[in-house]
Amino acid sequence: MGEEEGKSNNSLEPMEKKRGGFTASIFIFVLLALDNMGFVANMVSMVLYFLGPMHFNLATAANTLTNFMGTNFLLSLLGGFISDTYLSRYTTCLIFGSIQIVGLSMMTIQAYSKALQPKFCGLDKPSCMEGGIGFYFYVSLYLWALGSGGVKGALPALGGDQFGHKDEAKKLATFFNLFLLSSTLGATIGVTVVVWVSTTKAWYWGFFISTMGSLIGFIVLALGRPFYRLQVPRESPLIRVFQVIVLAIKNRSLSLPGSSAELHEISEKESAFTNEKISHTEQFSFLDKAAILGKDTKAEPWKVCTVTQVEEVKVLTRMLPILLSTIIMNTCLAQLQTFSVQQGNRSMNRKLGNFEVPAPSIPVIPLIFMCVLIPLYEYFFVPFARKITGHPAGITQLQRVGIGLVLSAVSMAVAGIVEVKRRNYALAHSPLAPGGISLFWLSFQYAIFGIADMFTLVGLLEFFYREAPAGMKSLSTSFTWLSLSFGYFLSSIFVSIINAVTAKIAPSKLGWLHGIDINQNNVNLFYFFLAILSCLNFANYLYWASWYKYKPEEPETKVQLKEVDKPLVIEHENGSNKVTAKEVSSVQTEENKEKVASL
Repeated sequence: MGEEEGKSNNSLEPMEKKRGGFTASIFIFVLLALDNMGFVANMVSMVLYFLGPMHFNLATAANTLTNFMGTNFLLSLLGGFISDTYLSRYTTCLIFGSIQIVGLSMMTIQAYSKALQPKFCGLDKPSCMEGGIGFYFYVSLYLWALGSGGVKGALPALGGDQFGHKDEAKKLATFFNLFLLSSTLGATIGVTVVVWVSTTKAWYWGFFISTMGSLIGFIVLALGRPFYRLQVPRESPLIRVFQVIVLAIKNRSLSLPGSSAELHEISEKESAFTNEKISHTEQFSFLDKAAILGKDTKAEPWKVCTVTQVEEVKVLTRMLPILLSTIIMNTCLAQLQTFSVQQGNRSMNRKLGNFEVPAPSIPVIPLIFMCVLIPLYEYFFVPFARKITGHPAGITQLQRVGIGLVLSAVSMAVAGIVEVKRRNYALAHSPLAPGGISLFWLSFQYAIFGIADMFTLVGLLEFFYREAPAGMKSLSTSFTWLSLSFGYFLSSIFVSIINAVTAKIAPSKLGWLHGIDINQNNVNLFYFFLAILSCLNFANYLYWASWYKYKPEEPETKVQLKEVDKPLVIEHENGSNKVTAKEVSSVQTEENKEKVASL
């Protein structure tokens, strides 16, 4: 009985020296590289697949891709919730990985079989999908989104768990940088080799390579099982949040005690076995009413919450403005995977010597930059900045995100300027005329945004993992992907609204993004619109980043429970004390009695 209680309250298995660390992370990095190879390759080229064999028009193809990407990242919340509550992060990754492989396999079959592809139905229709073919297409597409999203919700936290001690703070920052580097290396192969195979050989070969890469990656992840530190699922984080909200509303007429010490703190059982206790903060004091324990009231769930539980909700609440402030940047990212690919496909010179570069392969330029910059950032900039700031990561996570937001605005402005140059050439020459401006003009917008992504993505992942309560690590890191999801959905909304509004006010009665010919559109104005919006968003972010209060640091308490009747060793930073389980129980009981009496 005691052993089971210990497991249910400890976040991680006993941290043996042979487990965790970079040895365990290698398996995660291999999966990231192999899986991202196919994911990014399809992310940058699938709009051409929709325009070609699937017979969508430009706006529908762009929206189908952004809706898929948005759903993919949104479903990371499901993976994060399940891995925090019901299954280990390792098991969650394998289950959702299996679903992802099924979806990719179905996509491969449809790309191979002409009988499963729609017939061309004319230029006046947004899509030729209908009947069983359409059903098969969307089922396979969103099975892929479900599986991939679930993995994204659990995998970063699984990696972060391998560096769970506070003396591993520097290693945790390094892990997230290497996390991005592994993804980048895989993406580099994807946007060159896989994209070239898809666009010049056959689409089904590209999907097949993606499927096999993911399959091998998940096999490697499974082989690393003996090396991982694995968390035991805890109480549902959503239930803990709802308890605080419900009790704060229920106790809204009560007055807060004069001292926060009089609020109900962590329970007897949790104080002996938990691995985290959060200090009280003054922000959102109305939530503190959930921790008021009335006279003659027994300390039970749904009757009173602990200060730690209330502070968990405060942490999540403080995170929300940061999350919302990064959505616009991800809306900009969506354009580089849709309209920028179309830019490269029309009236641009794609020759590199005798080799014709596929337009979706242009992102390889920022990816190569990132492959060089990430090690430079980790091994040169971080140690230098650490000496100045004293911060383990060199600069704070929110400062890192802010740099990325500035660069994303610059990227959109550059994209608009390049599109003006490309479109002017296209309109002045016949569509069949040879030459055109070089495809590598697009490298500027991709390179700037790639650097922005290097700062922002890693900054957000580390921020949400570090700041999250112990039982919400997966759900919290999923907020990074939630921002991406909202960004993609917002892109679809912007495309539809701007098309509709500009069609009404433009003299030509045509929207900025109408039809299938990008040369007849005004994508440059759309880019400038996003650049201005990004600048306004950065001002908004500065306010919330300066307002944010980082979670207070607590002395680390490590508890390993074997049997209840054996001594427990509770280790503190400044020494260790040995007490028995019964002694802990009696001490905590007396403390709780004093607190109840004071109320």
